[in-house]
Amino acid sequence: MSDTILKCTTRHVRIFTAIVENNDLILDNGHLTLDIDPDNEFLWSDQSIDKVQHYFRQLVDSQADQELSDYSLRKIGSLLEDFIRKLLQDGEVSYNPNSRVMNYSMGLPRTEKLL
Repeated sequence: MSDTILKCTTRHVRIFTAIVENNDLILDNGHLTLDIDPDNEFLWSDQSIDKVQHYFRQLVDSQADQELSDYSLRKIGSLLEDFIRKLLQDGEVSYNPNSRVMNYSMGLPRTEKLL
């Protein structure tokens, strides 16, 4: 492993080979930190957060025999983005109307069809 922090930053997921201590990232190649929805674009239930964290652990475990790289972190980040999109489409998370930016980055909100 290198002496630099590996990271993946997507719109709704940030992954670091570091721990957070006093709001600082401290290099720790034996630990991955997951930051979900850092801009608070969505409204989350505890259950939906647990699902993302569980899926993250599954993805990390599936890479256990391989060397961790920028590419593998980006792959995990992309798969998590797809998973979050599915949660949104399934109605398990929703857009936060109080978010500082409403750009509907994962698609338009679900609405009920009028007759």
